[in-house]
Amino acid sequence: MSQWKQIQQLEIRLLEHVDFLYDDNFPMDIRQGLAGWIESQDWDMAANDESLAAVQFADLLAQLEQSRSQEQNFLQRHNLKIIQQQLQVKYMSNPALMARVIATCLREEQRILSSTCTQEQGPLEKSLQNSVAFERQKNMDSRVGIIRNSVQLMDQGVKYNEDMQDDFDFCYKTLQSRDPAERNSEQMKQEVTRLQEILNRLDFKRKEILSKMDVVIKEIDDLMTSQLNPELQDWKRRQQIASIGGPMLTGLEQLQNWFTLTAQSLFQIKRQLDKLGELVLKVTYESDPIPLQKPQLEERVKYLIYHLIKSSFVVEKQPCMPTHPQRPLIIKTGVQFTTKVRLLVKLPEVDYQLKVKTTFDKDLPPGRVSRQFFILTNNTKVMDIEDYSIGCLSVEFRHLQLKEKKYINGTKGSEGLLSVTEELHSLSFEACFVVQGLTIDLETCSLPLVVISNVCQLPGGWASVMWYNLLTDEPRNLAFFGNPPWATWSQLSEVLSWQFSTFAGRGLNKEQLTMLGEKLLGQHASCNDFHVSWSKFSKENIPGKPFSFWTWLDSILELIKKHLLPVWNENYIMGFVSKDLERSLLKDREPGTFLLRFSESHLGGITFTWVEHNENAGDMKLNSVEPYTKSRLNALPFPDIIRDYKVISHGVAPENPLKFLYPNIPKDEAFGRLYNSQPSKVHPYLASTLIPISELRPNSSATSPQCQSPEPPMTPGQFNMLNEQLCLDLDAMSSPYSE
Repeated sequence: MSQWKQIQQLEIRLLEHVDFLYDDNFPMDIRQGLAGWIESQDWDMAANDESLAAVQFADLLAQLEQSRSQEQNFLQRHNLKIIQQQLQVKYMSNPALMARVIATCLREEQRILSSTCTQEQGPLEKSLQNSVAFERQKNMDSRVGIIRNSVQLMDQGVKYNEDMQDDFDFCYKTLQSRDPAERNSEQMKQEVTRLQEILNRLDFKRKEILSKMDVVIKEIDDLMTSQLNPELQDWKRRQQIASIGGPMLTGLEQLQNWFTLTAQSLFQIKRQLDKLGELVLKVTYESDPIPLQKPQLEERVKYLIYHLIKSSFVVEKQPCMPTHPQRPLIIKTGVQFTTKVRLLVKLPEVDYQLKVKTTFDKDLPPGRVSRQFFILTNNTKVMDIEDYSIGCLSVEFRHLQLKEKKYINGTKGSEGLLSVTEELHSLSFEACFVVQGLTIDLETCSLPLVVISNVCQLPGGWASVMWYNLLTDEPRNLAFFGNPPWATWSQLSEVLSWQFSTFAGRGLNKEQLTMLGEKLLGQHASCNDFHVSWSKFSKENIPGKPFSFWTWLDSILELIKKHLLPVWNENYIMGFVSKDLERSLLKDREPGTFLLRFSESHLGGITFTWVEHNENAGDMKLNSVEPYTKSRLNALPFPDIIRDYKVISHGVAPENPLKFLYPNIPKDEAFGRLYNSQPSKVHPYLASTLIPISELRPNSSATSPQCQSPEPPMTPGQFNMLNEQLCLDLDAMSSPYSE
């Protein structure tokens, strides 16, 4: 079943998350109409290859044109034509951006599908779901709407004051124009009385409108303090979690709507106060409430506008290298990275006027870091309306690069105890907002960054990014790793599962996480509240191994992503299994039953262990093949290794010992559709096949190593030669599990 068909069968709650994925950058109409073709392309590769991206973009347009020509519905055909034109405008000059957008959507779909298989959510994900509760958003919508209506009604109140003042002014001037001799007449007395009544009503209406303004301003102040600012902080926290593989970040459009409506209300009140000031210039009197109350109300409105606008300047997309979209906040010197800032307040007066400047490590205290950097490329751009449908005012810096400063006499800054990947940096953004007589200096900054100079530092940098964003919501604590806090296993295990769902499309189940916990914590793994130190997670070597826990786990992630993705997503790899558990699982199974697990002794290795019964001795043996690493999997896909694997022994024809995938799935039934059955097209040569072979050596002890596999796998000719030369005693075979 295609991924898109699986998506369509999800419950409403999850479909709402899918809905957030698709907008004008990648309309759902395309995803629906070209589902099969889209899923058959390698968008991740295209995102990092401009020429391939250009080819796939042209293919997409061709597929879209064909779909449009076959569409019978006139309206849908028209919509597809508009979409096609929009895509050409948006991506013709940058097709790799389109590939990144589609790759991200497909990856998030996989994550959503993966979440349906998870038995229970972790504490972080539960808290995030509670924080975006539908009822709270409904309440926010209601309050913002009520305030907006109240402000609109105050417009009518100001207009009523103006009309009443005009009546008073007319009557007053009419009375003044009368002959002085008539001043003591009865008619004159009646007109004076009427004028006083109008003035009394005018005074009442002025006090009434000022009182209403005071109430609305207090309501806006309370809204900003109790709901709008917490919603913004909640979004920023969710952005942190999403950046380390957590649930997809949504809600910025909703925030922009709230911010914009609130700003519109405040600016409208400011104009209403200005209007009242104009009325005072025409008509005023003793104890006039406008001169008494207006200055205070204006100050409060300006204060609220100031803080609302300043807080609306946010980093929408954290700095990220396009070559590593799943690992943001790590920047390599000399490599292009992108970032995007956004103003959540949309006002027509500021379109095309906001110039944004970026600065690296602004106001960093001396001696805080041992290396200093500067932005090599243009660091200033003007905000533009990115999407006219939502009116998003933003700017994306796509070609930023860092360069390390050269030091006089080769001397760097103070060398501290922190490693390169523990040094945190930040990228600042500044702009000047000028509107309706107000000038507001805007500033925001990225989450802390790790700067590397070699790609081999990437795993260590990512460990730092995960640890920081898991354990603190501070936006700029650059001294964090001077004394890093500990994490509970429940927190850490959830984030580790996210790494697998992000990189491989499927997270870890409870059993796999338990095994990981035992490897890291030993007997404490069953205790979710057990604390893990930063050093134990990423710096200290695993006992008896030359690498740390995170280095080992990251190498497995890399192996899955590059060589094992189909097998992993079919849930065929048990993965994290101790030898004791492995023996317990296989001991009562049919001969030839095997399971797949990751090597504990090799970085980035996968092995399989199978059951073998000795009919003469009546005992059971387990054999494990030497782990396959990326160097060997580059030569032959892993499903083909399982299909063609042979064991050589004396007097017995080479055979494949792998029969059933644990618990009892026939091998070909499990892996059949993953086999590479493409025949050789090189003529006039005979087709050749690489065959993975293990030899069981004679006279091996019970503690002998795993079955040795030649590297790389053999061709049939090499296999025949080796088979003729080997003379092994089958009865002498042994394994680490023989009794």
